[in-house]
Amino acid sequence: MNDNVIYMKDIEKSYKMGKNKLTVLKGISLEIKKGEFVAVLGPSGSGKSTLMNIIGCIDVADSGEYILSGQNIKAKNEDELAYIRNKEIGFIFQKFNLLSKYTAEHNVAFPLLLRGMNKREAHQKARKVLENVGLGDRINHKPLELSGGQQQRVSIARALIGEPNILLADEPTGALDTKTGAEILNMFVELNKQGNTIVMITHDLEVAKHAGRIINVVDGEILDR
Repeated sequence: MNDNVIYMKDIEKSYKMGKNKLTVLKGISLEIKKGEFVAVLGPSGSGKSTLMNIIGCIDVADSGEYILSGQNIKAKNEDELAYIRNKEIGFIFQKFNLLSKYTAEHNVAFPLLLRGMNKREAHQKARKVLENVGLGDRINHKPLELSGGQQQRVSIARALIGEPNILLADEPTGALDTKTGAEILNMFVELNKQGNTIVMITHDLEVAKHAGRIINVVDGEILDR
């Protein structure tokens, strides 16, 4: 397990639907090594979103083992999970999830401000990361003043700023046109070449093909690794 950033063994997750129990994940086991670019591919309702939420410590499994960067997630309380989400994982969402009232710079600085970093240092880092994703001339723009592709770049910068162990991307091209989506996927390939571990959730095989490895999730189970 030494070089695994993610280790899962027999992960199960169910939800109550009235009197019925819906089993969404049925004994998922997987390992993702540091520096990998992995796509989790599956149709709607396959369980991939639930798996993503467990990987991202947004939700916890009913049973099974999950070790993230050497930490046993099952043993963590809510406050500890919140800390892990902020420190270990950089989230990239389909709909960007940016704070509309704030500039790109403030959106990117936000995770560091949550950690207690002083405002000047956090904003200095934010400007640098925005330059690295090609938005050095857009730091004072608010989300609605940016194109979809630019908003996703801000989202990527926000995910990168805390130097997380994992970039977790949920349908990152879902709200973008084909050309812009391709640019974002090429950015992921470059980020992976720089050593970033990326886990990307998608229903689209063509998107998944940009990853180094594809994990197929169907009906709550992994078909192959």
